[in-house]
Amino acid sequence: MTTLQSGNISARIFTYRGQEKMDSSLINELSERLSALVPTANELRQETRARIEHALKAGLSDLDVLTREEFEGQAQALGRAQQRVTELETVVADLETRVSFLEQSDRGS
Repeated sequence: MTTLQSGNISARIFTYRGQEKMDSSLINELSERLSALVPTANELRQETRARIEHALKAGLSDLDVLTREEFEGQAQALGRAQQRVTELETVVADLETRVSFLEQSDRGS
């Protein structure tokens, strides 16, 4: 059996049937250290979500997209304008009827 030392990691290498084998504790220790270097899935998910949200906000601001409140305000203003147009169409139709009636009565006199 041979002991290999490197930094804080030591491994025992032993010979089994003519082949050198490494102690499984080294593999366990290395895998733990390497996995500690990789961010957890939750941290990665949060970072990715924040980046996507930032990119979407930047992209949408370039498009002059309205907020929900602004959209609702514009929709209400449009509804009022449509109602007013309908009222004015009724007034115009009434005035056209009166003009037509006056023209007919002038011809009859």
